[in-house]
Amino acid sequence: MDDANALTGTYGWLLPQRPVTSLEAYIDGGGGRAWDRARNTEPDEIIVTVADAGLRGRGGGGFPTGDKWRSVRDASEETASAPHLVINGAEGEPGTAKDRLLLGNNPFQVLEGALVARHAVGADTVHIGVKAASGLAPSLRQAVDEIVAAGWSQPDSIEVVDGPDEYLFGEETALLEVLEGNLPLPRWLPPYQQGLHRSTGQQHPTVVNNVETLANVPVILTRGVDGYRAVGTADSPGTILCTVIGDVAAPGVYELPMGTPLRQLLVDVAGARDVKLVCNGAASPVLGSDELDVPLTYEDLRAAGSALGSAGFIVYNDRHCAVRIAITLSHFLAIESCGQCTACKLGCAAITDLLRTLDDGAATRATLVALTDRLPGITDQVRCALPNGEQLLVGSMLERFADEFAAHLEHPCPSSLVEPVPKIVALDDTTGEVRLDTEYHRKRADWSYAPA
Repeated sequence: MDDANALTGTYGWLLPQRPVTSLEAYIDGGGGRAWDRARNTEPDEIIVTVADAGLRGRGGGGFPTGDKWRSVRDASEETASAPHLVINGAEGEPGTAKDRLLLGNNPFQVLEGALVARHAVGADTVHIGVKAASGLAPSLRQAVDEIVAAGWSQPDSIEVVDGPDEYLFGEETALLEVLEGNLPLPRWLPPYQQGLHRSTGQQHPTVVNNVETLANVPVILTRGVDGYRAVGTADSPGTILCTVIGDVAAPGVYELPMGTPLRQLLVDVAGARDVKLVCNGAASPVLGSDELDVPLTYEDLRAAGSALGSAGFIVYNDRHCAVRIAITLSHFLAIESCGQCTACKLGCAAITDLLRTLDDGAATRATLVALTDRLPGITDQVRCALPNGEQLLVGSMLERFADEFAAHLEHPCPSSLVEPVPKIVALDDTTGEVRLDTEYHRKRADWSYAPA
């Protein structure tokens, strides 16, 4: 990639310059070669290739994809239980819109990657979960019909399920629950132990891969291990899709090589100025203006005390109050908690209330002590990582902006800005227009909505 492309964020491995709206157009652009190779290749060889390429899950965890495929295939053989493959397109993290853009602009590459994964794992069917509110299900089903008509897959072997708008729909075990016709309530055991449609005798170990993860698979099989590893870093190879919104001149979704400095993405590409803090979704410690030179890799973000996650960056400039931002994101997590774990549901809500006390000017030093004391307990015996996000996010803001929090003691917040929940409803990749969920303030703790 030349320098000009690097600065505009256009790379093209995953996001084409123009939407690919038909299988014919996808094949004309070079698509289909990965599936041609895969169907004539032993599954073990494919898994080794993906593992050697170093592909890591793009849904947030960064787990090695080849290892995940191997563990599920092995578990299936050991238990004589049929494996399943699930594609997670239930994007709900604040500040993130890359999966929707990828499914809308390049669905056939995702589906091709899914067919390769299905063959490698030994699954019979592919299950794709997307939010009904995204509006993606009809076009995705049409794309599935095209690949079936072309003989790439058998009829009824790929299921597209449109689910609810709740945040936890994107949690992998809650996604399995939705695919089974239930509410998005996380399970105790991970998918490789208790998979889709599990029963006492058949555990059906399941691979759950993010949309972007599978879009990388055709790149690996067509370019080869060395070609894929030529981009990115040794431990985090390939490209990554980054969503940038907030106080930037050019919000959008950008594809950049892993290892690109965060500053290049936010300042040079998206046009951020006077950065105060950066939130990577609602589940990671925040980054300050002094940490913008960190490379976009799993290792470097972890070393900086944060996480790469799903690479959805919300930029706030100096006009914003750190306490107000903490309230907004803490409230989001408290509302989205499913209530199965008391420590999470009650704990996240209590933290939000304490933060609001600060905002109202009714807090004392004891309030800050209570906040600090409450954070460790919200993750006790919980089913999912939602309360970990609350703990990491609020804890990092308390530490980084200690003086600002202290300035609110016995003084109402001087800011006049209302901080909306940065939950993206739509992001126009042509104009950069971002539309947030303006009705979210009506959502209640039981997931119902108050009257308008």
